[in-house]
Amino acid sequence: MRILLSNDDGYLAPGLAQLAASLADLGDIVVVAPERNRSGASNSLTLDLPLHMGRAANGYIYVSGTPTDCVHLAVTGVLEQQPDMVVSGINLGANMGDDTIYSGTVAAATEGYLLGVPAIAISLASFQGRNFATAGRVARELVQRFTRAPFVEPVLLNVNVPDVPYEDLRGIQVTRLGRRHKAEPAVKSVSPRGETLYWIGPAGPAADAGEGTDFHAVEQGWVSVTPLQIDLTHSAQLGEVRGWLNQEK
Repeated sequence: MRILLSNDDGYLAPGLAQLAASLADLGDIVVVAPERNRSGASNSLTLDLPLHMGRAANGYIYVSGTPTDCVHLAVTGVLEQQPDMVVSGINLGANMGDDTIYSGTVAAATEGYLLGVPAIAISLASFQGRNFATAGRVARELVQRFTRAPFVEPVLLNVNVPDVPYEDLRGIQVTRLGRRHKAEPAVKSVSPRGETLYWIGPAGPAADAGEGTDFHAVEQGWVSVTPLQIDLTHSAQLGEVRGWLNQEK
């Protein structure tokens, strides 16, 4: 099996090292990851600058671009054969609910999916990062399951793992994305030179976090697995928008 690994925390991230170690004996592993942290890069492609690649001492390939760049270049220009699967992670911090829109971890997996490759984005749902090994073991189990029983069509799975020892996991739940309240205000500060600076404010608290959501599953100690799609069409509003456009001026 040919497995392409990437992430958004950069090629030196401990989560990526754990993922590579956890999957090492399951097939031919290739790592193509950003040269620095690109968290929040979403599905951006670098079109206005050339990209360069390098190879680290551990064999990882690093790219001067986004997570999407990494997977796109790997599949379309670097690898001699298309991978059988793309696995992105292990992210430090959850990617649930609205976070998936901004997530570079999810974006790397999404690019694989768009190129016709089954893909998994896996995140450790904590910024403490105590139990990367738990997420690595979950990733391994999912890849093994895929090897035994592949999907008929490419699939994009968003996986969030509680930051607990593996033995404390309650199991796996298939979930839908929850929702957050709107983000907190931007944080304004002043530099030593008197320049006004801004930091993006923190994400809002969970709003839709009831049973069946990724937020609820992880909070209760379950691994959350959410199948994602790319179609952003708001189908329920098609008729309303047609009527709006057909109104007399």
